[in-house]
Amino acid sequence: MTTATTGQIVFSGGNETDPVDHGRPVALIGNALGVTPEVFRDAFSGVSPAENGSPSPSHAQANKQILMNKLGPHGVTNERLDEVSNFYRYQPQSGELWKHKPAVATAIIKDGEVTGFEISDGGYGYSTPPTVQIAGHLTVKVKAELEYTSDLQTNGRVKTLTVID
Repeated sequence: MTTATTGQIVFSGGNETDPVDHGRPVALIGNALGVTPEVFRDAFSGVSPAENGSPSPSHAQANKQILMNKLGPHGVTNERLDEVSNFYRYQPQSGELWKHKPAVATAIIKDGEVTGFEISDGGYGYSTPPTVQIAGHLTVKVKAELEYTSDLQTNGRVKTLTVID
């Protein structure tokens, strides 16, 4: 925080996942596919992971069929499933995170008080609201609200920032 300019917003975190999802950003994947996270979670519950690394072609095909049987009735195509799956594929055991872009924002300060925010870039890829700090105003608590969309470049972006008491 010492290198940030007064009023600059510093975002941290925002990439937590529900333990039942084993590291998958289900909120992002579901919304990108145009289904609720619950629908995606249900579809994925029938998939069996490979025992040792990558699945065989037949195992991968069987898993894909399970997903399409559940997601197809919701309008998800095979091509869209591949696009979204590839976008959010990552290896957490290697310290990776799915594709994301940090948000950029500045606090509007008048007479020493935070009166609002200017979000110049909402970023994308936040699965949970990030922690927000304002340089020079560390005691001000701020809530970030996210917006989920089917557009991979805006899905999970910071939509609003609000001072909370």
